Amino acid sequence: MGKPLKYAVFGSGSWATAIVKMLCENLNEVGWYMRSVYIKEHLIREEHNPSYLSSVEFNIEQLKLSNDINEMANYADVLIFVIPSAFIYTELEKLNIDITNKTIVSAIKGIVPETGLLVGEHFNEHYKVPFESIAVIAGPCHAEEVALERLSYLTISCWDAKKAQQIANSLSSDYIKTKISDDVIGIEYGVMLKNIYAIAAGIAHGLGYGDNFQSILMSNAIREMKRFIKKVHKMKRNINNSAYLGDLLVTGYSTFSRNRMFGNMIGKGYTVKSAQMEMNMVAEGYYATKSAYFINENNDKKAETPIINAVYEILYSNKNPKKVFKKLTDKLD
Repeated sequence: MGKPLKYAVFGSGSWATAIVKMLCENLNEVGWYMRSVYIKEHLIREEHNPSYLSSVEFNIEQLKLSNDINEMANYADVLIFVIPSAFIYTELEKLNIDITNKTIVSAIKGIVPETGLLVGEHFNEHYKVPFESIAVIAGPCHAEEVALERLSYLTISCWDAKKAQQIANSLSSDYIKTKISDDVIGIEYGVMLKNIYAIAAGIAHGLGYGDNFQSILMSNAIREMKRFIKKVHKMKRNINNSAYLGDLLVTGYSTFSRNRMFGNMIGKGYTVKSAQMEMNMVAEGYYATKSAYFINENNDKKAETPIINAVYEILYSNKNPKKVFKKLTDKLD
């Protein structure tokens, strides 16, 4: 048997903190990169993240903490990136070591805005990481429920089934069940799109639409997701699997969903900027909406995406949410 693989998590938000917690259930040491010196020093002193999931206590001797992205990338064999998509490009520009022989895992729910690429595609094109060494983590799984050790499910997708299973095993526990998949691109798009639909669900709630309409919205959303993904990456997949439909449902309905919360504030009359400032968290769906809209617009054969279009009009064209959703209701069935 070879030496055990070393894992490192890049990011310090709630989902990054949850993934570190999962890894600590199985590994003797977990690397953890964060930009914030304050968070690192607080972790060393108080043994918890001061800003996210502060109820989760860590054995500090189990963690290898660093504010140097190159030190952490050099340390680990498996690099799990959980930096919001809006900031990943800038962070990766700090890398000056070769990562072509590393396994890259994306737990990022969006597209790299500067390149218009999925995170996996970005690592392949700009850092020459082979697609066989790129994996994606999908839910349904909220960080807050991981903190509470409530039963949750993850799908690990990688073209190399052995690597997918190794990553799945490192995250599994009594409260985390895992499965593997080979639909890397489809799942990565699904992870991105479900945040847009969660914003739509939040807007609907903020406007006063009830549960009956929410069910219609989610029913249409999964069909829209299927059409979109089929246009960009055609392969045989069951869109009703947990990595697609399950993740969509929990993000669209849960009170823990920051994208739903963001949409709810927009529906209640907040501007985009004021909602972002009050949340003090990144709603990935905001950036994903623009990316998905233009990916579809630039596709030779566009998918029918009335929900994405509606959210785009509200967030980026400053259209009135009430009027946009009134028109949207006539396009759903």
